[in-house]
Amino acid sequence: MLVDDLGEPVPLTAPPKRVVSLVPSLTDAIEASSPGLVAGATDYCTHPPSLDVPRVGGSKYPRVDAVLDLRPDLVVANAEENRPEDVARLRADGIPVWVTTAAATVPEGLGSVRRLLTQGLDLAEPEWLVAAEDVWRTPEPVWARAVIPVWRRPWVVVGRDTFAGDVLLRLGVENVYADHRDRYPRPSLEELNDAGADLVVLPDEPYEFTAGDGPESFPGLRYALVNGRHLTWCGPSLVAAHAALLGAERRSGRRLD
Repeated sequence: MLVDDLGEPVPLTAPPKRVVSLVPSLTDAIEASSPGLVAGATDYCTHPPSLDVPRVGGSKYPRVDAVLDLRPDLVVANAEENRPEDVARLRADGIPVWVTTAAATVPEGLGSVRRLLTQGLDLAEPEWLVAAEDVWRTPEPVWARAVIPVWRRPWVVVGRDTFAGDVLLRLGVENVYADHRDRYPRPSLEELNDAGADLVVLPDEPYEFTAGDGPESFPGLRYALVNGRHLTWCGPSLVAAHAALLGAERRSGRRLD
């Protein structure tokens, strides 16, 4: 029997034909690899933009009854993004669920997606996945140290063992909080400004940082506004993300004094 990333059995008797995805990046990966396989997705599944399927609420709080009404052959979830109690209810109702790991590195994330696609969904290895592995294989030399906020009021930043942190490290940007005990620390703004960074990386999700909302809190630091999907999604967007993120960060010569 198949098992997911957490070692839980996934009782599929045939390749699934109707998949409900509770993870935006997996929705993108599945639809790019097998158009039409996704039968339902969350409100936050924005890619591919052409996706036209029933919506089942948010990732953290999906409407489980709406998922069940779609009669999926398989539901895909993530250990960090989705609640165990929702996964447990779906399984109790007889729905196979494949839970992916909260990947700490780009290779781990791509390996997890490969298992889902080729084993769980019985698909051929997609070209975008091979291309993503190629472009992210060789890390850049470290040229900057950064803080990476993902929220404000309160401030929340990327800490240890995160996919986003490894993405940046492979681009030559070292995370100042990479050795913190928490994966998403909540330091004060004063502490952030005293952390020894020379760059602040500001994604547009989950908090939508903009040129007028975020950089003013870090006087004297260069800042880079980046596409949050490029930074945190393990899917087809990784192919373009390498050049896009590296370009955004190396153009970050702006300072607010």
